[in-house]
Amino acid sequence: MDTALETPVTTPTRSIRRTLAAYIALMKPRVIELLLVTTAPVMVLAQGGLPDIWLVLATLFGGTLSAGSASAFNMYLDRDIDRLMRRTQNRPLVTGEVTERQALVFAWSIGIGSIIWLGLTTNWLAASLSFAAIIFYVVVYTLVLKRRTEQNIVWGGIAGCFPVLIGWAAVTGSLAWEPLVLFLVVFLWTPPHYWPLSMKYRDDYAAADVPMLAVVRDRVTVGVQVILYAWATVAASLLLIPIAPMGALYTAVAVLSGGWFIVESHRLYGRAARGEEPAPMKVFHSSITYLTLLFVAVGIDPLLPF
Repeated sequence: MDTALETPVTTPTRSIRRTLAAYIALMKPRVIELLLVTTAPVMVLAQGGLPDIWLVLATLFGGTLSAGSASAFNMYLDRDIDRLMRRTQNRPLVTGEVTERQALVFAWSIGIGSIIWLGLTTNWLAASLSFAAIIFYVVVYTLVLKRRTEQNIVWGGIAGCFPVLIGWAAVTGSLAWEPLVLFLVVFLWTPPHYWPLSMKYRDDYAAADVPMLAVVRDRVTVGVQVILYAWATVAASLLLIPIAPMGALYTAVAVLSGGWFIVESHRLYGRAARGEEPAPMKVFHSSITYLTLLFVAVGIDPLLPF
């Protein structure tokens, strides 16, 4: 029998594609997508209309490199626990698609590149905020908080709030109350977004000895915390209405989508309190939809005549 037919052939093209895919995976593209959703609309709000398209593209590109750098550093530092969790066992450093040295060089390169790029194409305030976001995610969250406290995602989530500041600063060269309110929205949204995911993968985090709230507390306690943060998130989103000020579209979206987010949070708690399967991923996915709708409204509302 010709065994050559049974052996997979790795062509140069396939090898390049796999390597490229591995480096892209290091950047956590799904996380980047969410961060970019919060950046572009804020630039429209800061401009009070459509900003220069090249400025938007430059900011989004720099933001992609910045977030990708933070994620690559995170994967490098968490490579030991990633091997222990089913959810992360296909990451490039676990599978060996990328070596530890390659990941570290990549993280440093795109991180430094993002700061220089934003400084030259937008302004140095935006670049400085990008640098702060990387430092916060890598040092404060990954190195200090993640393996030490159940509140890790609360304070570590601050890193994900920086894109709204970066987008505003890129347009205006300064900061104001509007981006600070949206910073608060993302800060309060992060726990009820991430805690349901940690409920889903509770055994993974427990195996890796990561003290996520869902690991060290029961489901009812987690459900209560999700409700409290969901209500706080929606309340913070309403603060933007008088401050910006925002019009009818944003107001309607903030109230209706926020109400839906709160209802899903209460359903999670109700199922947990009754001893049923809490179906946490429903809240996880609804939280993403909620934030996306809210920020789309942030970007469209300034363009409307009412």
